Amino acid sequence: MNDFSCTVKMWDGEYTIGLQHLKSYNYLPAECEQMQVICDCISRVYSSELEESVQKFLESLGKLNRGYLTALEDKLLTILEPEARQEG
Repeated sequence: MNDFSCTVKMWDGEYTIGLQHLKSYNYLPAECEQMQVICDCISRVYSSELEESVQKFLESLGKLNRGYLTALEDKLLTILEPEARQEG
């Protein structure tokens, strides 16, 4: 974090953002940790080599404003992980 900006790690890379553009979601520490787990998982799976529909699904997960995945979202991501490794 700098005086007027900070670097934010997201599922699709790192960005330097002005502090005035940040919004707090008031996540609890456990929710912050869960968001990091989700971000890391999407980062491992996401690739430009994936089918467009799969890319869009992963992008939508990366844009969620909640600190958890539904059971179905989690299941789909779990299924995609080994598939993405095989393609990469």
